[in-house]
Amino acid sequence: MSELYETLGVDRDASFDEIKKAYRKLARSYHPDVNPDPKMAEKFKEITVAYEILSDPEKRQNYDLGGNGFSGFGGGSGFGFSDIMDAFFGGGQQRGPRPRNRPGQDALIRVEVDLFEATFGCDRELNVETAVICNRCNGSGCANNAKPRTCEVCKGRGETQQVARSILGQVMTSRPCNSCQGFGSIISDPCGECSGDGRVRAKKSIPVKIPAGVETGNRIQLNGQGEVGPGGGSPGDLYVEIVETPHEYIIREENNLHISISIPMTSAALGTKVFIDTLDGKQEIEIKEGTQSGSVVLLRGLGVTKLRGSGRGDLIVHIQVLTPTKLSKEQSELLKKISDIRNEGLDKVKINTNENQGFFDKVKRVFK
Repeated sequence: MSELYETLGVDRDASFDEIKKAYRKLARSYHPDVNPDPKMAEKFKEITVAYEILSDPEKRQNYDLGGNGFSGFGGGSGFGFSDIMDAFFGGGQQRGPRPRNRPGQDALIRVEVDLFEATFGCDRELNVETAVICNRCNGSGCANNAKPRTCEVCKGRGETQQVARSILGQVMTSRPCNSCQGFGSIISDPCGECSGDGRVRAKKSIPVKIPAGVETGNRIQLNGQGEVGPGGGSPGDLYVEIVETPHEYIIREENNLHISISIPMTSAALGTKVFIDTLDGKQEIEIKEGTQSGSVVLLRGLGVTKLRGSGRGDLIVHIQVLTPTKLSKEQSELLKKISDIRNEGLDKVKINTNENQGFFDKVKRVFK
């Protein structure tokens, strides 16, 4: 997630001006007209792509949330000749003043849910610290209901122009006005609460409904719950990413659940009924007479709620038969008598070649 920032040599929270300054410095060194080395030309392409994404608020937000910077914004590069001029000389054309009121950043928060909450859904109250609109100035950044005054240097254009000499000859260039930082206006009396930014950091509580069936990696989008933008701009969105914590003894496999239980050899041979704890409370299951180790009992509709669609998955109970150890003399004699009656000598042992693969596949799925 930080490759583009590393390419330009800036921090993840770098401002637009810092990104622009870093790009200009690198572009002067790696541009093909300045450095004909093919390796330098490739490097120039990398820093150009990085600048295009990180200098565009929407593309940068998309990239920070895990996208490639272009998805959803028309695709491909829109980096033009004027941007090359801007990198070398501070701008190739007049672009007008920068707006003080700009959209806010999207935000991402991770929330842990247990298996019960993931299965049935739940309501959460998120306590987050974020940028909110300044109540004292209502986002204007000015104290005492004042308004920004027009910059005397750039006359409200937000830029100053000058003629620069370059390898292409004389070029008329424009740069952001140093006096007003490109805004075209100056806040003479900034708000004492937000220092002219129009927003402040504050804690707020946000309710979120987590739907049944979520799993790790799912994201819930809360529109307008992200950070308020500079100058009291419209807030971004808040993305809630789900992290499901492991259950003590229940294993989830998509919408199905797995439980492994162990029963005595005698119970497996004679059959019995047992109660197990599930997400739906205690459930009775029948152990049929002659149950073998590795057998399963299927409880339909007791799995995880399907996030898309209707109904729930199944609960699969895996049965392991316990072989007794440390038998007393009396117990050994009884088992031997049973063995003799059933004629279960060593000559009865066989290899189940066709069943081994299915058994091991089942074990791997359950305990992966």
